[in-house]
Amino acid sequence: METTTTTSKTRAIIPGLSLSILVAIIAKLLGLLLPQIGGATIAILLGIVLGNVYFKQPGLAVGTKFAESRLLEYSVVLLGLTVTFQTIGQMGWRGLIYVWCEMTIVIFGAYLLGRKLGFSETGALMMAGGNAVCGSSAIGAIAPAIGADDEEKGQIITLVNLLGTVMMLTLPFLGVAVFGSNLLAKSALLGGTLQSVGQVVAGASLLNAQTVQYAMLFKITRIIMLVVVVTGFERFAKRNQTQTTQTAKKRLPIPWYVLAFLILCLLNSFMNLPDLFNSSAHNVSGWFETTALAAIGLRLNFAKFMQQGKKFLLYGLGVGSIQIIAALSLLSLLHLH
Repeated sequence: METTTTTSKTRAIIPGLSLSILVAIIAKLLGLLLPQIGGATIAILLGIVLGNVYFKQPGLAVGTKFAESRLLEYSVVLLGLTVTFQTIGQMGWRGLIYVWCEMTIVIFGAYLLGRKLGFSETGALMMAGGNAVCGSSAIGAIAPAIGADDEEKGQIITLVNLLGTVMMLTLPFLGVAVFGSNLLAKSALLGGTLQSVGQVVAGASLLNAQTVQYAMLFKITRIIMLVVVVTGFERFAKRNQTQTTQTAKKRLPIPWYVLAFLILCLLNSFMNLPDLFNSSAHNVSGWFETTALAAIGLRLNFAKFMQQGKKFLLYGLGVGSIQIIAALSLLSLLHLH
């Protein structure tokens, strides 16, 4: 009986999951032709178009939901094999202070602005974490920890990715205009603000390979802070829960995939793992994230999203402005060079 139930669930997942994978493949191929935009952003935009025009069938929902939730979790886990604690030292103490201050300002700024604009607490927290840490992956880790709604998660991920795309195409030129040939400052601006790893790489690539290398140091530091952010957000969100709800949960203090991320990060930091582990984890994690983003796009009700267009636009512009102004101010105060 249990085997039959499992088989039925698997069959229900296949159509939506297969469609999500297909959209991800197309997005990856288009990303090769349009590296300035990237496969991840193309995946969610293509998913929105296809999901709202052609693929509205209810039978796809189970598979796209699986791709949206589970694959983002697996992507977070695999990120642990792509980062190490040792890389932080290459930035120096000013670099660390910059990252911590920037993340703190973005988290508080995005949360307070979101609440002021009428967004729910969970929506504001996801926006804060997604922009402060690592975009879709961070939101995928934060959402279940704070009990966020799937539809709202999709909306916030879409907003974060659209904001990240705009910043990715403009920040490299702003960095050159403000900091000139100062490699570390330009790298800190990109690595400390852009939302996803792909956006950091794509944005820094518009300058040079050295900028990509240093920008990733700042980005990696933000990713390592994911565990702290998720744990803090979960505890913050629990303050509005009833004692009954809290008692009923009885689970790990942090989500399993965040704990797994931390364990793999520790292993990668203190054990000499083969390069194959790092490259494979990076590639697989990228595919999982792109497929999840495709599923999010396929599930997003664009009509409902646009009904809140003005509010979402203000939120995105506001958070982007907070990130950029804070970064420029901190880099100037810390004399990072």
